Amino acid sequence: MAGVESVSVQVVRLREGAQLPRAMSALAAGMDLVAAPEDGRALEIAPGRRALVGTGLAIALPPGWEAQIRPRSGLALKHGITVLNSPGTVDADYRGEVKVLLVNHGDAPFVVAPGDRIAQLVVARVGQVALVEVESVEALGATDRGGGGYGSTGHA
Repeated sequence: MAGVESVSVQVVRLREGAQLPRAMSALAAGMDLVAAPEDGRALEIAPGRRALVGTGLAIALPPGWEAQIRPRSGLALKHGITVLNSPGTVDADYRGEVKVLLVNHGDAPFVVAPGDRIAQLVVARVGQVALVEVESVEALGATDRGGGGYGSTGHA
């Protein structure tokens, strides 16, 4: 697609039943991740509890890229299921299984079956940062916002 940067990401299926992530529409930013638990069985997440769910996939991102694991809006709306550490980050040097930390904020137990779409994977550029320590807040430079924190840029 013209004007859209693309990157190749190597992926390996670690076990039978693992499915490659896929975009569900032509312009989707994320690709759906599918559950592929190690034991091949469904798992239940009780209300207020969390579970680490395997995808059966390992990936190799090129340097300067990360993969973010984000919630699926439909699971959040319908069942209160979300990614607890959202967005989860997969670094370019990680080669283990991609897993999703789900939490049940709903009021009923939620069953995750093998093959269920559980999260989204978004691959994005990321820069390396070199921190430079300075001696004072004033050395950071003045801005219109200044030190205004939570709620300081708008009304209620």
